[in-house]
Amino acid sequence: MATKEEKKKLLGQVLLERDLVNEEQLKEALDVQEINGKPLGEVLVDIGHTTSKLVMEVMSDYLSMEVVDIEDVNFTQDVLDKIPHSIAQLYRIIPIAFEEPVITIAQQDPLDIQQIDDLRFLLKYEAKPVLVEREDVANAIDKYYPGGRESVEEILDNFQDRFSIKDDDNNRETIDIEHLEEMTDDTPVKSFVNLILLQAIVVKASDIHFEAFENEFRVRYRIDGVLREKIPVPPLFANGIISRIKVMAKMDIAERRLPQDGRILLTIMGHSVDIRISTLPTNYGESVVMRILDKSSVSLDLSRLGMMPDNLKTIQQLMQKPNGIILVTGPTGSGKTTTLYSCLNHINVTGSKIITTEDPVEYDIDGIMQIQVNPEIDVTFASCLRAILRQDPDIILVGEIRDLETLEIAVQASLTGHLVLSTLHTNDAPSTITRLINMGLKPYLMTASLEAVISQRLVKKICPECREEYTPGEDIIKELNIQDHDSQDKHFYIGKGCKSCNNSGYRGRMSILEIMLLNEEICSHIIKQSSTDTIKEVARSNGMNTLLESGLNAVYNGLTTLEEVARETSVN
Repeated sequence: MATKEEKKKLLGQVLLERDLVNEEQLKEALDVQEINGKPLGEVLVDIGHTTSKLVMEVMSDYLSMEVVDIEDVNFTQDVLDKIPHSIAQLYRIIPIAFEEPVITIAQQDPLDIQQIDDLRFLLKYEAKPVLVEREDVANAIDKYYPGGRESVEEILDNFQDRFSIKDDDNNRETIDIEHLEEMTDDTPVKSFVNLILLQAIVVKASDIHFEAFENEFRVRYRIDGVLREKIPVPPLFANGIISRIKVMAKMDIAERRLPQDGRILLTIMGHSVDIRISTLPTNYGESVVMRILDKSSVSLDLSRLGMMPDNLKTIQQLMQKPNGIILVTGPTGSGKTTTLYSCLNHINVTGSKIITTEDPVEYDIDGIMQIQVNPEIDVTFASCLRAILRQDPDIILVGEIRDLETLEIAVQASLTGHLVLSTLHTNDAPSTITRLINMGLKPYLMTASLEAVISQRLVKKICPECREEYTPGEDIIKELNIQDHDSQDKHFYIGKGCKSCNNSGYRGRMSILEIMLLNEEICSHIIKQSSTDTIKEVARSNGMNTLLESGLNAVYNGLTTLEEVARETSVN
């Protein structure tokens, strides 16, 4: 059977063969698909290169699937009851017929083979997919499941029905493994985990935290960089939930004393989602963090990262450098990896060979060779970088420079005609110079190889639906050291909170950048090993905007708030 990737390619080929699209239109659609992750047929329809009816006819031919008009379907409650609300919402499907042991379903993404396998496992029936308009599936779910999504409270009630308090015997370490395995296969456990994943995707969370305490088991989502708590779950259910996650990630459910790492590949609401799992033993059980890498929710287009136009232009120019090192710095979660991926996507052309070494490989990019670091078998950044240089690359991405060995190899790579991109943990761009010298890099090698340092932070954007002008308080003005002459004729905005932003006043995030370009003057100070403050003043005199100044520019443009800038920048 053809894989999903093969079928995507086949769809494009069939459309070309039938003269329904041309090469240029197909290429445009594939570029758009790379950004939004939608099915190829839907993208072609969205941008007006074909019609939904023609796409359905082509798909019906090569998938050998029946096309069904949902208006002709006689839905019965018996059939609808075969699939719970949460499963229908999670997989974006609706049952249209049932004849033991086959359930006929309409799915929004008919190319998703893995989804059919999941449904066979979840429903215990043979799933037969048919082709239905995507919009019709969504409308049918809303129409024929009037109760909406199964709530967390409903699932917890099911938990209470299935499990008794006798499991909580204050001796969690002696829980029977067979009982854990039984719990992981129980429908309420599956439904709860599935619902948590579905909600996380809907609210665009980057992480899910499951945290065990003495008297509660908390579930929190990280949304726009801030943790938000969902409904607390009784500690009684912690073991079953965590074990279910471990089973999904192919981890050892019996091992509860050591940290573990795993990975889950899912299709949620038609999106391919890569979830990285980390477990950590604590006093009252295991803490689990699920990192959600949803390609459809992350734009790898530089122009869509929310950068100010001047910064975007500078970065695009840097990406045209034939050689040298470009570093992106900032704390964990500041968007460094997304920026670097977007840079690679920008310069990913047929004439260049790009190789990356990462820990972990967060997003797969077509046309780029990506290597996963694995220190347990001595596949480190340094060892990978040595091997990469023998592969004749043009551009190299090193996930992070952690030691002098990796740094020196990166420098040698840049000096031999390669463009090297990497990250480093420093507070701002000028302090990166001091950090590199402290790591042991000779100043003359730095000036010969380093092209630019980009320090980055992410700030939350004001919700455009509820944005309103306001007058900031004196305290925040004083904290950011904003002078009267700087704020004259400036307007300040804040989000008052609405349904669109879940009453937070914010929706989405944007980058604020501090870009230090090395020139002769800065290089001379590096050779003299001048202080960080001196290098910072020289860089500013040569046109560098600090993180604070970049943040204030975003404030003056009505994109974010003073509070966000204060939270994400250091004011000396």
